[in-house]
Amino acid sequence: MFRFLHPWFALLLIPLLVGIWLTLRRKPPALQVSTLKPFAATGPRRSPWHPTFWPLFLYATGLALAIIALMRPQAGSEKTIERTEGIDIMLVLDVSGSMQSFDPPPEIDSVSAISNAIQSGRLKNRLDTAKAELRKFVERRPNDRIGLLAFARIPYMVCPPTLDHDFLLNHLETLEPGMLPDGTNIAAPVASATGRLKDSPSRRRVMALFTDGENNVDAKLSPQQAATLAKEFKVTIYTVGIGSDRSFIIVSGVFGSQLQQAPAGLDQKLLEEMATTTGGRFFLAQDGRSFTRVMEDIDKLEKTKIEAPRYLDYKDLFMPWLLTGLLLILLAVLLENSVLQTVP
Repeated sequence: MFRFLHPWFALLLIPLLVGIWLTLRRKPPALQVSTLKPFAATGPRRSPWHPTFWPLFLYATGLALAIIALMRPQAGSEKTIERTEGIDIMLVLDVSGSMQSFDPPPEIDSVSAISNAIQSGRLKNRLDTAKAELRKFVERRPNDRIGLLAFARIPYMVCPPTLDHDFLLNHLETLEPGMLPDGTNIAAPVASATGRLKDSPSRRRVMALFTDGENNVDAKLSPQQAATLAKEFKVTIYTVGIGSDRSFIIVSGVFGSQLQQAPAGLDQKLLEEMATTTGGRFFLAQDGRSFTRVMEDIDKLEKTKIEAPRYLDYKDLFMPWLLTGLLLILLAVLLENSVLQTVP
């Protein structure tokens, strides 16, 4: 980037140009006398390119360069330094057996259509739907440390909060429904995730809990107490209830596998209470499309702070212009007083 720090000095070029123009309009004198009348017919006017005008051009060019030096030419480089203040996020995902259920959208309204959609891969079970949406969520947040905890009857730390999102996503793909002892213990994973976040240096600590069931495991710590613990360590919990009243599961029978309507087991009131306790929000993901909207909403609520201050570093360039101008003026003086000296 190039600029002049004092561009108004360019106005000095106007009188310089006027002076050159007036000088070129008259013939340079060989002898100073009181009147030119006796020499009125001495011959044609000399060309502006005649050697006698060279000192004039050198003076003019030197003064012009000096004026440019007064304008303080500068060359600058622009630098933008990005500072990122990320968020620490724990994704807490239910992998109990019920997460293999299917939640068809309203337009798939018959058992045969649901079966065809499952076989074609257009309809995925709850866990596969959650995995796909969590992958997109993680990919949208490259500056955040994100961890993953799976749970059923017991919690399982899949990946602690990390910026190595490839490692996280590779382990996310390994999760399967029923991989842990069956049951839904909501308190234990919340307490475990809080333990991972409580010592985080980040100013913002977030937990996103995904479950399709109700707490059905007796433990010393209740889900409400786990939420209170998270609040004490300034962890915000977003709870996401998965599933609808029209969900199906594949069961094996004597005559092969068949679809069967799955019982609803979501404890929406508990999830709302846990989110409210920590200043978070409850979301309901009834099918794949609503799950996408839920993750987009959470992404908007938890924005990473990015600062990008702009720096301009300028270097002065006036010295070469000034020195060149002075050298041209000196050369003009030498020419006038040597080879181009006028002798009457």
